[in-house]
Amino acid sequence: MTANLLSEYLKQNTKQFHDDVEAKFQSQKIFDKSYTLNDYRQIIWFNYLFHLNYENKAFAAISEETASAINLDSRRKIHLLEIDLKSLDMETSEANEEISVKNEAEALGILYVMEGSSLGGNVIKKQLSQNHEFIDMDFHFFGCYGEKTGEFWKNFKEVLDNKFSASHYNEVLTGVQKAYDFLKNL
Repeated sequence: MTANLLSEYLKQNTKQFHDDVEAKFQSQKIFDKSYTLNDYRQIIWFNYLFHLNYENKAFAAISEETASAINLDSRRKIHLLEIDLKSLDMETSEANEEISVKNEAEALGILYVMEGSSLGGNVIKKQLSQNHEFIDMDFHFFGCYGEKTGEFWKNFKEVLDNKFSASHYNEVLTGVQKAYDFLKNL
């Protein structure tokens, strides 16, 4: 794999953002089996707020050509988070109207975080399913792509890597940073 691919550039330049959000979401507790139902409620709530505020705005900024190439409509997750909230007896909220997505590059940066979360969500679902507190839990959000998780991630990365030249990498990175900043500030 060539180091000049956008997906590699993003991975290298966002590691600290990713690590900060994982620390905030207490991800280590998922793997040591100390994750509680309240921890789970919090991570679902944070993901819900993120998708509530960014999903429609980011998706609207993505061109029809790109949307078709990544099957964008099948990547919507807000409805899955709402199902999870309902099963946890949690309320929904209103979106922050001040949040904006400037262009397609920024939108795909935001989607990079959303799709990376789906990839990690598959691992989270598997780990939590082994925790006695979550035996009967339906993981609608974390299990959103099921067996197709790897396929969805690979497709997204291929489109992302072919969409922009290096001169646009920082615009995409801005979207990634915006997404991570939102999550870190919750």
